[in-house]
Amino acid sequence: MEGRKSLDCRLMPSKSQCNLFMSGSEEHLLPAAVEHAVNKHGHEDTPELHEQIKGMMKDEG
Repeated sequence: MEGRKSLDCRLMPSKSQCNLFMSGSEEHLLPAAVEHAVNKHGHEDTPELHEQIKGMMKDEG
């Protein structure tokens, strides 16, 4: 079973001061986080964005 990871929007500087927190397996978390970044924060869906988001993921204990 794949371990859960989490992402916290509060850790990223943002004008909107977004406080979204997400967790799940990387398989499910990455697409949800990319969609959020694109639709709510105006980022472009690029391979670089995917890598940046992966780098922000924290393992849950």
